Amino acid sequence: MRSVNIAELKDRLSAYITFAKAGEEVIIRDRNRPVAKLVPFVVEGLSEEDMELVAKGLMKLPEKPMDWDAFDKMPMAKLKRGGSAVQALLDEREESR
Repeated sequence: MRSVNIAELKDRLSAYITFAKAGEEVIIRDRNRPVAKLVPFVVEGLSEEDMELVAKGLMKLPEKPMDWDAFDKMPMAKLKRGGSAVQALLDEREESR
């Protein structure tokens, strides 16, 4: 693990980013006091397209894995007899106006 003061980090940011890309963690110090940590960005199973969306701020990574059991236990929306999901959505929008 490397450690660097802010002034040196500013001067050699590209080098420290390279260390992080290679899997190293870098402790960032302010007047020799640790204040932050630069860590590698590693996400298993993320496509290149998803990585681009995250980089642009258009997508947020999940904080925890999906709990499919809890999802399956969620109540289902009730449709009117002969109704469709699209119609239920349109009705809900109309009610909230």
